[in-house]
Amino acid sequence: MDLIKALIKQKILKKDKVSDIENQVKEKKGTVEEIILKENILPEKDLFELKSKLLKIPFKEVIVSKIPLKVLELIPRESAEYYKMIPLKKTKEGFEVGMVYPENNQAKEALKFLARQNKLSYKYYLISLSNFKKCIEKYGAPQREMKKALEILGTQIKQEGKLVPGEKMKFKRLTEDAPVIKMVNVVLKQAVEGKASDIHIEPTRENLKVRYRLDGILYPTLFLPLQIHPSIVARIKILSRLKIDETRIPQDGRFSAQINEENIDFRVSTFPTTLGEKVVLRVLDPEKGIKSLQKIGLERENLIKIENALGKTFGMILITGPTGSGKTTTLYSILKILNKEGVNIVTLEDPVEYFMAGINQSQVRPEIGYTFAKGLRQILRQDPDIIMVGEIRDQETAELAVHAALTGHLVLSTLHTNNASDVIPRLIDMGIKPFLVPASLAITLSQRLVRKLCPFCKKKVKASAEDKKFILDTIRKMPISMQRKIKIPDPLYIFESNGCEKCSNKGYSGRIGIFEVIEMTDNLSNIVVKNPNKIKILEEARNQDMVSMKEDGVLKVLKGITTIKEVMRVTEEK
Repeated sequence: MDLIKALIKQKILKKDKVSDIENQVKEKKGTVEEIILKENILPEKDLFELKSKLLKIPFKEVIVSKIPLKVLELIPRESAEYYKMIPLKKTKEGFEVGMVYPENNQAKEALKFLARQNKLSYKYYLISLSNFKKCIEKYGAPQREMKKALEILGTQIKQEGKLVPGEKMKFKRLTEDAPVIKMVNVVLKQAVEGKASDIHIEPTRENLKVRYRLDGILYPTLFLPLQIHPSIVARIKILSRLKIDETRIPQDGRFSAQINEENIDFRVSTFPTTLGEKVVLRVLDPEKGIKSLQKIGLERENLIKIENALGKTFGMILITGPTGSGKTTTLYSILKILNKEGVNIVTLEDPVEYFMAGINQSQVRPEIGYTFAKGLRQILRQDPDIIMVGEIRDQETAELAVHAALTGHLVLSTLHTNNASDVIPRLIDMGIKPFLVPASLAITLSQRLVRKLCPFCKKKVKASAEDKKFILDTIRKMPISMQRKIKIPDPLYIFESNGCEKCSNKGYSGRIGIFEVIEMTDNLSNIVVKNPNKIKILEEARNQDMVSMKEDGVLKVLKGITTIKEVMRVTEEK
């Protein structure tokens, strides 16, 4: 066997072990690969990379979530399991297949037959056993449920005739039928089990596409017939108590569902497009959403500064960053610390993402005149100790937040700026007088989210010359006092994404924040009052030993938490 010979040649396998492996194969206790893995002779990835070189067949690590359900129909599950091969993708030229045993003549003949049957050409790749096992799960019960539900619904739609959005009774009948309920449940369940943060249900010209956002990246997962789009959207609207016959304007709502014996909240947003309504659902799991400050990525001096600000009884704590940078998660993490019996906490949110016991949470409704500014005026009559305002969007809200901070309240809020040093100029642009800023602003924090390396498969490698230069150049720009605390080993090792069964071969699992924090000090107060320009503010921030987001990211690279590629992705200006 070529694989065994290669292992002997590389002195990985001793000759006296060969007969034992061959006997186990004869006794049908497993294939050569299965026995080598079972006895821990070689790691799986190394074994299949060696096999790839011997067979001269490209080795591929498949991202399971990227395999469309429609493609699985090209190879029946029974054949896929028997021959250990899985269809991966359909192209204009044909289709791609992942095979564990491409050297198996029976498997190759079966593939040829299936290709002829579908009138398609094919290209195959070598995939690992664990990767195959993860892929075969795609054929699982949820997909069978979806197919069965589609067949039943297709029959019902034919009987009902063409769906017209304005026909309320017909919609209501179809959306309350078991097939539609089952399909929506499958979509929700897959999102929760796959740890997705968002679900996108969007019509295209050919089909209804369902995409899940995992660790900040959108992956297409389900492709459903376009004809079921109205009934799926209507079902979600009914759950969210939205108007099912209103398709011309966006609508927002929320609902709760029990999935795997857990109550999960879903925030719903509908949006009219030229091809029909698109629906986006945010998955809100309180157990996973509210984390400690350390778990979201705050550490060292940044953590100390935040904790100092939380020890005060008044002042503003402002968090900045673009949409999707984790600002709300940070706010809730802070609220979790402040939520004690002896204080009255009132929030104004749009929308309320997580319900927290002991906190008075209120949802603003601009359509009826209940805005952040109007709500904030009312909150001040509620005898609050701590106020959380979802976002400071206009001059009136900014002035009220400053007034609340000046009159003895701790105010938490968010602002849209690129970095922490932009916050003070932004407040002044919104009409806040410079002399009021030092007295009201306690601290400002800016953040981005980077993907975390999977702890089970991350790979330690020697840093390339380019990566080493990036790390050293970034560290040289840091404050001297911070540079002294960092030890750069020689040679320099960092970690790369690899991919395994536990992270669906993405190489990443979860996200973490990178931060920059600026405290209001006496020196900064003088600058704000006399000459509040961004350059002066940034200089003073550096005197406070402020670490920029890029620098905080590099420190997390050195700790093996993330990669340089991720840090550059979220911090480099587009």
